[in-house]
Amino acid sequence: MNEWEKLRMFIDRQKADTVAARVVKLDEAARKEVAEALPGHLKVLRGRREPWEGLEDHAEVLRAAGAGVLPGAAAVTSWLSRREFTSRWGGPYGDTDRIMTILATRPAEWRADLARRLVLKLRTAEDRDLGLTLALLRATGIEIPIHDPLVVGWVSAGRLSVPHEDPLFDTLFPRIFDAQGVGRALQREDLAQPWLRSLRVLAARDGAKRLTLLEGCVSRFLRGGSAPDLRFFARLHEALDPSPHEIESRARDYLRLLPAAPGPIAELALRHLRTLDGLDPLDLVEGLESVLFRSERKLVRTGLTWLDQLVRLSPPLAGSIAGPLVPVFASDSAELQERAVTLAIKHASRMGDEGHATIRDALDVLPYDLRLRAFAVFGGEEPPAPDPLDEFVPPALPRPDAPQRMADPIDSVAGMLSVITGPSEWMAWERLLAGFVALVHRDREGAAAALKPALAGKYDHFYQDSNRYQVSYGIQPDHWNYVDQWLVGAMRSLTGTASVPEAWKHKLPDVSRLSTPCLLLLHRAAEIHMAVEEGVVPPLLLSTPTLVTGHVDASELVTRLEIIEAAGAKPLAADLQQALLRLRRDQDPQTAERAGRLSSPAGRLIAQWLNEAPLADPTVEIRWSSSGEVERWLDDGETDNPHNVRLIPSLHAPATGLPLIDLVLRDPPSGGEGIHLTWWAAMFPSHREMTATHLLPHLFRHQWYRPVRPSHLRQITRGDGPPGVSVSLILGLMLGDPGTPEAVDILLEMAGRGDLNAAELGRQTALLVKREQMKLVHLTAALESASSRGAHREVWTAIAAALPLLIPGSGRKPHHGFAAFVALGATTAVWSHARGAIPELEAMAARKGSSGVLREARRLHGLLTAEEG
Repeated sequence: MNEWEKLRMFIDRQKADTVAARVVKLDEAARKEVAEALPGHLKVLRGRREPWEGLEDHAEVLRAAGAGVLPGAAAVTSWLSRREFTSRWGGPYGDTDRIMTILATRPAEWRADLARRLVLKLRTAEDRDLGLTLALLRATGIEIPIHDPLVVGWVSAGRLSVPHEDPLFDTLFPRIFDAQGVGRALQREDLAQPWLRSLRVLAARDGAKRLTLLEGCVSRFLRGGSAPDLRFFARLHEALDPSPHEIESRARDYLRLLPAAPGPIAELALRHLRTLDGLDPLDLVEGLESVLFRSERKLVRTGLTWLDQLVRLSPPLAGSIAGPLVPVFASDSAELQERAVTLAIKHASRMGDEGHATIRDALDVLPYDLRLRAFAVFGGEEPPAPDPLDEFVPPALPRPDAPQRMADPIDSVAGMLSVITGPSEWMAWERLLAGFVALVHRDREGAAAALKPALAGKYDHFYQDSNRYQVSYGIQPDHWNYVDQWLVGAMRSLTGTASVPEAWKHKLPDVSRLSTPCLLLLHRAAEIHMAVEEGVVPPLLLSTPTLVTGHVDASELVTRLEIIEAAGAKPLAADLQQALLRLRRDQDPQTAERAGRLSSPAGRLIAQWLNEAPLADPTVEIRWSSSGEVERWLDDGETDNPHNVRLIPSLHAPATGLPLIDLVLRDPPSGGEGIHLTWWAAMFPSHREMTATHLLPHLFRHQWYRPVRPSHLRQITRGDGPPGVSVSLILGLMLGDPGTPEAVDILLEMAGRGDLNAAELGRQTALLVKREQMKLVHLTAALESASSRGAHREVWTAIAAALPLLIPGSGRKPHHGFAAFVALGATTAVWSHARGAIPELEAMAARKGSSGVLREARRLHGLLTAEEG
């Protein structure tokens, strides 16, 4: 066995250390033999694996072999960096020490050549051979080629605990200010981490190094770049804590940073320049002019303050400030505009004719009130009064359409099966249930004959829970939790193919497992299954809606029961209770009189409901809870754990004596699973607040999506009954969600019908903002859209109700976007001709300060307390 055959055996076994130990002992002839055979062996290794697989599992052993036997530095460089040795997801090679041991047998000049080649081969700071390259540079001491990826890799690799003790430091550290990518690599460095800490220590020990560092920072700022690219250098600059003398000697460089450097760098330069006393005032004014052109409000505010100070210290400078002030007149910040106008007026007497002319020419961009103030001092053309806001002509609110009638029941087997298998909504299912019951009563044998072949071998998964429903979702897999399960089960019973006889006795879920509207719905489906098995299917269902809102016309209900009585049948119990819940709130006395002539107990019950309307609107209460280590109520406070906020609603209503109706009048269970949510609004169309209350436990349940959608809310709001806290809360949450723009249309529909509880909407939106369930800026945008489309009075009422809850206590910060919210309040208050002080707003307006929030609060308070004119 020759030397190559021995070495190949160890290569195939991936014995990298063994290969390394053997290659350094080879004589020249053996080394040449292995070098000639090694590349060909790659083809053999590739043939043993799939085409898309690389050789990364053999990378270290192959690299060791190549480093030891290939003759030239160029060949070794190419071999070490072969692409097939590198996995796409691989990190740095871990064989630096092994390769360095092998290379130690090579001549010094050869290793120097390899080091230079490896440097120039680097493409990124994450190159897998970076560690080997740095080790070779330290070992050879060569003059290091200028190459940015090497510098970025050096500052990133290994995070040296004491960088300035690295042999490469003196050569590479001056290059950190020139190499592209260093700032991005070190952007998260702070004084607790090695680079900033080490450089600050070095600067304190070595004045020349300090000078290099300071000059490097300033030159890097002047070269430009994004804020993340320059963040490290800004922190280094501040860590060096330059003296006023050091700043003054570079003052012109700092002034050059003011116009276009990223905001944090311009702010840094401005802050240091303000510490100097001996600068030419005209140079400073010129620099401040570039600052006042910028968009960052903080910088502009600082610039205005310093400009004012400069003029007070050197009054002749007043003649030079008009030009710098003009850009601020066009600012999108009312606060900055007012500051600039105030500053211009303050120094107008020393500004000179040219300055006055400059100011006059720029007044057109100011709002009317500021323009009028400036006109009184600087003259020019008197500004025309703007069109008053109270001349706002609102568009008409949408006119409510009369609800349409429901389509007829589905009476064909093909139509029924298409609903079962398709993405059908509640109306199709109501039509299916009604059609199935009518068909079975009319022609039981014909229905069974038509359904049996259609069901053969199909739809079993609709009522076999083990395949379809998971315990992890809070649903019991041994119960039938969905209407389609019950209907397919009824069809199987009808055709004699039922695998679960008398399912209605043991397949209904527990009361605690599902929301009560779901249980009412499943009871309806289960009793149809029971009626089919026991042969007591009535001629029709009582509760099938006559309108798309879910309502059942009282006259139609009486007619249906007359048909059932005439057939000698009995109505289904859950069906009867659902029908009562679907009656309209306003009843016709003649219909009640007709119902009184019905002879059955069901007829007497319907007559009683039509005459006495025993179901009063439940009283709703909502408490907020935050669950963390300790569960706590949030009745008045804010949450520190917004991701674990829960709503705990309760319903209070007198019992009716009807078990399923009393069931849905219970408090919604917090752990009940919500199924068939699209059906719920149509189950209680005359009690929309009750429907909304049942939805509340599901509102925040899933962080990744909201089960309660705008379509559910729209269906609720098109029903009857006074909307209260629950409807308002759901509407408010959707108004504050930019992903549900339909909420604005729903608000407009409610306003058009005159049944929007705007004050309650305001209170609930304020709570949602305080408890971090939505952002105020998103709510403001939605309300602004609604106000411009005709709901300005309702929006003002909502804002007025929200303000007392949102106004921050003294010393506390307002919610982000609060100034814009108050400004919208001012606009809608004028449009609505609103008057009357809000005590909390009055107290806020009286606070000291000049922030945008306080300015808007004072403006709104002034509008509300102004006399009618």
